[in-house]
Amino acid sequence: MKLGRAALGLLLLAPLAVRAVEPISLGLALAGVLTTYISYPRLYCLFAECCSPKRSLSREALQKDLDSKLFGQHLAKKVILNAVFGFISNPKPKKPLTLSLHGWTGTGKNFVSKIIAENIYKGGLNSDYVHLFVATLHFPHISNITLYKDQLQSWIRGNVSACARSIFIFDEMDKMHAGLIDAIKPYLDYYDNLDGVSYQKAIFIFLSNAGAERITDVALDFWRSGKQREEIELKDMEHALSVSAFNNKNTTGTPASRKFPRGWSSPGNLPTCKSLVPRLHGLSVLGQPVASGTAA
Repeated sequence: MKLGRAALGLLLLAPLAVRAVEPISLGLALAGVLTTYISYPRLYCLFAECCSPKRSLSREALQKDLDSKLFGQHLAKKVILNAVFGFISNPKPKKPLTLSLHGWTGTGKNFVSKIIAENIYKGGLNSDYVHLFVATLHFPHISNITLYKDQLQSWIRGNVSACARSIFIFDEMDKMHAGLIDAIKPYLDYYDNLDGVSYQKAIFIFLSNAGAERITDVALDFWRSGKQREEIELKDMEHALSVSAFNNKNTTGTPASRKFPRGWSSPGNLPTCKSLVPRLHGLSVLGQPVASGTAA
């Protein structure tokens, strides 16, 4: 630990003082320094990443990152900024923050989740408190769904117990087995606690290709009408995304099992080209869950 090494360095630079100190006394002194370092969370957190339920978030920093790194997604920017900042600023949220990002592969869904993670934890996606699951990588075999469900619930429960402000990112939700979605759903609703653990300060981010076609359709309809992309509103995407995700044929299971609790956010992101030109390959769509709507 950096503070302990600093204290040891000072002792080594003072040979006369070291000669006057007995080995046992020196050991006790160093133990005292390390104990003090660990005993005071604020001091410890100056040198190591910590999980704090009272963790603050700079709205200005998050907005700057979204404005400078995320192009052409006015609805997603607004939803993400308000949802994430509002949630982190609330000392007693009634439920976890759930964000759902929809769009084609390569349109920025993982990039947005990276921005969110980096604004909450210094380590970003590499933080001990940020957990990424990829459906086809971590849950590849349908025959093992029961095992996956038990492991996933145990992982979520254990990590939230250790850090209430844990972030869970699920990629390829459109390929996720319905049984695994059912295993996640209880943690997203309005419960004070489940089996003694509160999930109200946790953050769940879902990434999916579901709804990408509808997002593109809405954007093209606006272009054909001579309207600017910035004129697309949340209400224009909300119904299209909800119907498309509900009818997603790639998810294994019945449509009812794909539904999430009310009150989660799911905006859809717009094409990222500077103008909506009639080149489909130039359109990129990003989408995310909205606590009260959908973004294009």
